[in-house]
Amino acid sequence: MAKRCPDTGWFRKVSTTPSPLLALILFSLAACGKTEAPAPPASDTITVTIAHAGPLTGSIAHQGKDDENGVNLALDQANAKKLKIGGKTVTFKILSEDDQGDPKLGTLVAQKFVDAKVAAVIGHLNSGVTIPASEIYAKAGIPVISGSATNPDLTERKLKGVFRTVGRDDQQGPAIAAYIAGELKAKSVAIVDDKTAYGEGLATEVDKSLRKAGVTMVGRERTTDKETDFKSILTRIKSRNPDVIFHGGMDATGGLMLKQARELGMKSVFAFGDGACTEEMAQLAGPAGEGLACSQAGLPAEAASKEFLDAFTKKYGPTKLYAPFFYDATNVVIEAMRRADSVDPAKFTPEMYNVSLAGATGKLEFDAKGDRKDAEMTIFRMQGGKIVPVAVVKGGVATPFTK
Repeated sequence: MAKRCPDTGWFRKVSTTPSPLLALILFSLAACGKTEAPAPPASDTITVTIAHAGPLTGSIAHQGKDDENGVNLALDQANAKKLKIGGKTVTFKILSEDDQGDPKLGTLVAQKFVDAKVAAVIGHLNSGVTIPASEIYAKAGIPVISGSATNPDLTERKLKGVFRTVGRDDQQGPAIAAYIAGELKAKSVAIVDDKTAYGEGLATEVDKSLRKAGVTMVGRERTTDKETDFKSILTRIKSRNPDVIFHGGMDATGGLMLKQARELGMKSVFAFGDGACTEEMAQLAGPAGEGLACSQAGLPAEAASKEFLDAFTKKYGPTKLYAPFFYDATNVVIEAMRRADSVDPAKFTPEMYNVSLAGATGKLEFDAKGDRKDAEMTIFRMQGGKIVPVAVVKGGVATPFTK
């Protein structure tokens, strides 16, 4: 019987009866085949994906990119340390998605992260996006920690694995309201909100606090976070002549609103929350921004640690607003992994509640809800085209800001 060697094309004669040549022939046939390489040894490294989501396009993309840079810096620094977790050297990588500040798109991004089996999510920027997205993360057992979402509802739903590194609107609202009533000596105030979970929630807290302080509220107007023409609502407010106008919304709308108010000849002082407490207000409002007051649910960026500021500025330039809080949020996750000696969310998420970390924005510890303990509030004014911190509020007590 003839046997063809498949690789060489050679034919060899094979006897059907046993013979001394059989072993040699079989060896020759075996030589035509291919041997498999031995299995590689088990790797002593592991890649862990940390997700980030925020508005990377649109009117507040500058804030979303700032947050993303904060996450990237923390991951780069962790990789440089070659951390060992669970006996393996961990390499962290980022998966970043644009949620456009849209709650519906935010839930789609959340499901994409779940499908990708990310270890944790750092985000989102907006409360109105973070709240519905966190429902998806909680069901999947993936922790989420925001460096900017301030609406109390985020941590009031008894969901496990939901955190923030900033304070809440029911802390921030009373702080800016106290400044409006005390330092600005307002007797009458009008309020405008953008109908988002963040803007409406903060405006409501300011409204309640001002009423308690005996300030007369002369009206509340509603707009949207996509609006660009505010002259109709401003005209209504102008007829009431309030001492102060508080806007619950982001800088993209707040700056334009302030500019248009001055074009209408309005003299009211404008006040804002953290979403509009940015250097971009000087560009958006122009000279009209001078003298505005605003609050931030945390210490100002310039009060962040020198190590963070030096590293961030060298790589990305000056921070916009939330980058230090997103940087700290990322390091909270990494510290929890280190404490649990595991990159499994089921094992390290409980440790996030036990973290005590000296971060870029101060000491980071969390209560049972996932809120940051002892969060400071900062009051700013626009002076010479710059947002300048003037006071820090902690435990309801305001003290002048000193770096």
